[in-house]
Amino acid sequence: MKKRGRTAYTDEFRREAVRLVESGQGEVSQVARELGINPETLRIWCRRTHEQREGTPPARVLLEEENRRLRQENARLLEEREILKKATAFFAKDAR
Repeated sequence: MKKRGRTAYTDEFRREAVRLVESGQGEVSQVARELGINPETLRIWCRRTHEQREGTPPARVLLEEENRRLRQENARLLEEREILKKATAFFAKDAR
């Protein structure tokens, strides 16, 4: 069985495929079959188009935001740890 490589589709082809689904020309699986593409690929195109219309940021933007938040939290926790180390050393010295 021969393995097929990735097929590059033009933006125009993608938009037309999504338009066919949204206009009620058929179910995703039917439109995908007629166009010769994987139904899951067409579902992804439809989802991305919907997200862009709704103003939902792409996953990349969400990941960058999450990464920024985690870096801030990490810096805060490192600072708290250093404070606790110093406090432990201070109180241990007093206990002797």
